[in-house]
Amino acid sequence: MTYSTLLVHLDGGRPNAALLDVAATLADRHGASVIGIAACQPVQIGACDGYLGGEYAVIERDIVADELARAETEFHAHERLAGHVLEWRSIPTLINIAHVVAENARSADLVITSAGPGYADLSTHADTGELILRAGRPVLVVPDGAATTSFKTVMVAWTDTRECRRAVSDALPILHAADRVIIVAVAIDALDARAPLEDVAAWLTRQGVDVDKIVVRMKGTSIDTLASIANDVDADLVVAGAYGHSRIREWAFGGVTRDLLLRDRRCTLLSH
Repeated sequence: MTYSTLLVHLDGGRPNAALLDVAATLADRHGASVIGIAACQPVQIGACDGYLGGEYAVIERDIVADELARAETEFHAHERLAGHVLEWRSIPTLINIAHVVAENARSADLVITSAGPGYADLSTHADTGELILRAGRPVLVVPDGAATTSFKTVMVAWTDTRECRRAVSDALPILHAADRVIIVAVAIDALDARAPLEDVAAWLTRQGVDVDKIVVRMKGTSIDTLASIANDVDADLVVAGAYGHSRIREWAFGGVTRDLLLRDRRCTLLSH
């Protein structure tokens, strides 16, 4: 199994070097074509009388055009993507950027995006949680810091849910290429978690992926426990299922998880 096409979502408002490095590594490893995309919204400016002169619209149009052009230039200038670029898509829009990028995910096997800025900068970056919920494709989230791109040690944060089962299947091309794959289940009752873990480990073995299994009792929160194990095994990628809208914001991009699972160097592949 492999990824034939990657969709890389660039932020026109800031540098995307770490994101493009990850995309280039995966493109090299899987012989994949790469589609770059950036979408930008004009800043919505209000006035007390509800009217703004045409000069404001012109200014915002020019700002959007500059941001899209900056992202396009950075995409085409990335040397390691040479030979993999399929096309570039610049999309000025008035609608939610997560919706725009999710619609374009139909063209790819995997979406790659950065963890992203705060909500104040959503004029140039898709809300990551909403993108994952809408894309219908696995989403690889690259942290803001310099991320390792080898994906040699992959940790699967296992829960016996539809979303996690899909995430493991979606990650198979990466799991096949990894040196070590660890499946970790965090449970209140370790005995209850062991049977499902054995099943998915056996399935992966039949897919040609050798796995190590870890079942641990929860200490503190499940996020704290998973983050501790990810650090212990020196994982450079975490694979997990994404849940409902409020749950994904808490699990995948809330304060604790952003700090512990997405900090500094660790990428996360999430499926919904």
